[in-house]
Amino acid sequence: MTASIIDGKAIAGTVREQVRQAVVQMKEDYGYTPGLATVLVGEDPASSTYVRSKRKTCEELGIRSIGHELPATATQTQVEQLVASLNADPNVNGILVQLPLPKHLNEEAVLNSISLEKDVDGFHPVNIGRLAMKGRDPLFIPCTPYGCIVLLEESGIPIRGAEAVVVGRSNIVGLPVAMLLQKRDATVTICHSRTRDLAEHIRRADIVIAAIGRTEMITGDMLKPGAAVIDVGINQKPDPTAKRGYRLVGDVDFESAKEVAGAITPVPGGVGPMTITMLMKNTLRAAEIELAKRDR
Repeated sequence: MTASIIDGKAIAGTVREQVRQAVVQMKEDYGYTPGLATVLVGEDPASSTYVRSKRKTCEELGIRSIGHELPATATQTQVEQLVASLNADPNVNGILVQLPLPKHLNEEAVLNSISLEKDVDGFHPVNIGRLAMKGRDPLFIPCTPYGCIVLLEESGIPIRGAEAVVVGRSNIVGLPVAMLLQKRDATVTICHSRTRDLAEHIRRADIVIAAIGRTEMITGDMLKPGAAVIDVGINQKPDPTAKRGYRLVGDVDFESAKEVAGAITPVPGGVGPMTITMLMKNTLRAAEIELAKRDR
């Protein structure tokens, strides 16, 4: 058996087109354009690349991109004052502070200073708290976990009643995606670096979310035949035949896993395209919240 490949690029493309059309409709109906502000502190090359990619996607979807760049020497007060000014700007719907911040800055304090209604990354403690509670919904869902769920749903993979194993317990992916699966009535096990007999846990799973950041750690012999595998990992594996001297691989050994799994995401081209896409969807939702406030 060879797994069907879950095409993250294609699914992201469908969602992006839905967002683009909704933005056009919002402009026609209300004369209003959603706006996403990005805050980049310092000149970290990877962070700069991520921010450029987000701004480019905004442009493609008709969303205004408002870029703010501060030097690496910026103080905590300067960063928080910038966030406060963006909180007060009704034309800014979402605020994205690119992480990591320089080490002298308190990331938690900066993120907590973002208005709940502009927290399009979905990491505000209130949003995470609502995600954890039965019968409550957050204003915004963290983008990568949100993308994982959409990949499963759009691929027709049943979540209700499924046994799901999440490998990794980070605040960014592991914990939020576990809560999202539970809200959809999956039975969820969270595994991590201290889990005993990890393979035995994974072997029971109908759905595996791999988000532990270890190169090709999960192999085909650890999977239940027919399982759905969502690989969040992005790791650099040395490859002298590649132009850059390495190639990108996930937390799952794709070649062995695809012979056992029922469906699997590739790396790259799986979860990656969904993260920025769900950020755009959250920004659209933030604009809808702003317009609803004006109608009250």
